[in-house]
Amino acid sequence: MDEARLQQLVEQVVLDMGAAYGAATVILGDRLGLWREMAGAGPLSAGELARRTGTNERLIAEWLAAQAAAGYVSYDDSQDGGAYTLTEEQATVFADESSPVFMTGLAEIASSVFRDEDKLVEAYRGDKGMAWSDHDRALFRGTERFFRPGYAANLPTSWIPALSGVEEKLAAGAQVADVGCGHGASTIVLAQAYPNSRFTGFDYHGPSVARARELADQAGVADRVAFETAAADDYAGTGYDLVCLFDCLHDMGDPAAALRHVRSTLASDGAVLLVEPFAYGRLPDDLNPVGRLFYNASATICVPNAISQGGVETLGAQAGQERLFALARQAGFTRTRQAAATPFNLVLELKA
Repeated sequence: MDEARLQQLVEQVVLDMGAAYGAATVILGDRLGLWREMAGAGPLSAGELARRTGTNERLIAEWLAAQAAAGYVSYDDSQDGGAYTLTEEQATVFADESSPVFMTGLAEIASSVFRDEDKLVEAYRGDKGMAWSDHDRALFRGTERFFRPGYAANLPTSWIPALSGVEEKLAAGAQVADVGCGHGASTIVLAQAYPNSRFTGFDYHGPSVARARELADQAGVADRVAFETAAADDYAGTGYDLVCLFDCLHDMGDPAAALRHVRSTLASDGAVLLVEPFAYGRLPDDLNPVGRLFYNASATICVPNAISQGGVETLGAQAGQERLFALARQAGFTRTRQAAATPFNLVLELKA
């Protein structure tokens, strides 16, 4: 046994388990309003933060120390008793839900997996998988909160403009379907950016559709956005100028069938915007920090859902562009290209 390698592994596990605990305390800070209260407040003692938020000072002192150990808040011991500050960068990550790097939603997604542990054990021991709809509701809320800021930052500024002729259609007035829309974050962002177009979001999960309608009403776009409960391979309508699939194709039990149906609903000159997690689609190239995040999500959320839907082809979150394009050609698309990319996203354009 290599003692140095053993020690390195132990140190890595300690780091990782601290991060796992940290996800729970990040959410605790979110629910108690601690991040929001610290944002822009300057140095605060544990007592001051406790008084501002109506919380227990002793517990807040321990919470602050945990965040300081993680580097999530900054600690200054020059003041009597010490003081904690949420810097502008830290506030951008933990307190600002409009920030494209807001990460609290990601912690909420992770929390759902722990709540669903018994169901996942059962799924791994059988062949029925675990449906998206069977997860704790923290998954649905966390997914919306994590992805929404990225959609707001990228869709109108880079992803839509990267598509061939699509932005002009949306500006003039187009019909758009958002398949697998969840709480409708992407649909609402598009509706806000392109007020002359009409949007329909489809999702098989009824409670998510109901929530999407509420959020559309709150955003003031309900007059040009509709949400319907439907699966990706049987949603209604034809003649769509644009069909979007955001981070959902890899969750489906038969993604090729879904893409065939998507193609059948397109206008003759319509396009598909397919956004999937960034991946090279092969090992060992995807064995990196981003791949680690997505593989863990895939092992607990994406692939179990695909198996629950029959598992004709279980892509997983790290399918990669080559495999996605092969599926698109199988579904009848003849023109495929990468329109854009981020460290977390593949942004693909499909045309018939």
